[in-house]
Amino acid sequence: MDTGRYRVAQWATGHTGMSSLRSVIEHPRFDLVGVYVYSDAKVGRDAGELCGVEPTGITTTRDIEEILAARPDCVMYMPLLDHESIDDMCRLLASDANIVTTITTFHHPGSVDPVVRARIEKACEQGGTSLYDTGSCPGFITEVLPLALTLMERRLDRFTIDQFADLSTRRSPEFLGKFFGIYPDGADLKDGADRTASTDGASLRQIADAMSVPLDDLTATSKVAVAVNTVEIGVMTIRAGTVGAWRQRIVGYHQGKPLLEYSRTMYVTKDLEPAWDVLDTGWHITVRGDAPMDLDLRFATESYGWYSPGINANLPVNSVPAVCAAPPGILTTADLRLIPSFG
Repeated sequence: MDTGRYRVAQWATGHTGMSSLRSVIEHPRFDLVGVYVYSDAKVGRDAGELCGVEPTGITTTRDIEEILAARPDCVMYMPLLDHESIDDMCRLLASDANIVTTITTFHHPGSVDPVVRARIEKACEQGGTSLYDTGSCPGFITEVLPLALTLMERRLDRFTIDQFADLSTRRSPEFLGKFFGIYPDGADLKDGADRTASTDGASLRQIADAMSVPLDDLTATSKVAVAVNTVEIGVMTIRAGTVGAWRQRIVGYHQGKPLLEYSRTMYVTKDLEPAWDVLDTGWHITVRGDAPMDLDLRFATESYGWYSPGINANLPVNSVPAVCAAPPGILTTADLRLIPSFG
C-alpha cells in the first residue's frame, strides 16, 4: 500500500480551486508547497487564511517561478474557463511537476489539437510527468461510473446519462452571469454545442475507446429556456424572460447507431418556458444491454451550490497519488487505479 507523502501546489482559487486548496491543506498525506492566484488582492495572503482554515505559512503568488521553486510533485491546475495557459502547463510538466486539472481539454488524447498534444507530451517526457483531466462532469459521471456499470454487461446497446444541476445557490457570480439572467438572443447556442462536443464528447470518446467500441460520430445540441417569473437567487436576480436554464445534449454513435448519450441541464429556476421536465440535482442513468439498469443518483442536500465546489474538486484531489505513480503522458480514467485516501 502506498503511504508516501506528496508535495502539492494549488493553481487558482476560484469556485473549485478554493475547495481543492482546503482539501490539500487538510489531506493527511499532502504537504501544500505553493498557491498561484490571478487576483492582485489575493497575492501575499496565507493560503489557510484565504480558504478559511488555520494558517499554513504558505503565501500566495502570481509568479510561476515561485511555484517551480517549491518543487511540487503535483499541481492542482484549476483556472477559470478560458484562462488556461499551455505555456505554463508545459513549464510545470517539464519541471518534474505532474498536473491534475479541471479545464476539460485533455479527456481524450486523440481529440486534442495535435500541436498542443505534441507540446504537452514533449513536456511530460522531459519532466517524466503526467497530466490528468477530470472532475465531476465530465469525469466521474461520464467516465468513472460508466466504466464501473458496464462491467455488468456483456452486450451494451445504449448508455444514457441525464444530469440536472440546480445552480441557484452557487456562489460564483462571474460564472452564473455568463449563462443566466441574459436574454435568449444573447445566448451563444453554437458555442454551447461546440463546448459540449469538445469536452463531453471527448469524455465519451475516451470510454468508448476503452471499451473497444470507438465512436464513428458525435452530434451536439444546445438549448435555453427562460424564467417565467423574476426570481432572486444567491448572487443575482433572474428577471422574467431571461435565461433560467440551459440544456446541452451529445450523442455518440457506433456503427451508425446511438451508443453513448449525455445530457446536462443547468438551471436556476424550475418555472420555465418552454416547460422542461426538470428534476432535482443529480443524475439519471439508463443502461440497456443484456443486464438493463436504471439508476438515480441524488445529492443528499437542498443546497447543491454550497457543496458543488467539493463535488467538482474531490475527484481531482483523490487522483493525485495515482497520477504521480503513472507513466509519463496524457492520462485517461481508464489508465488509472483511482482509490481515495482518507487516512
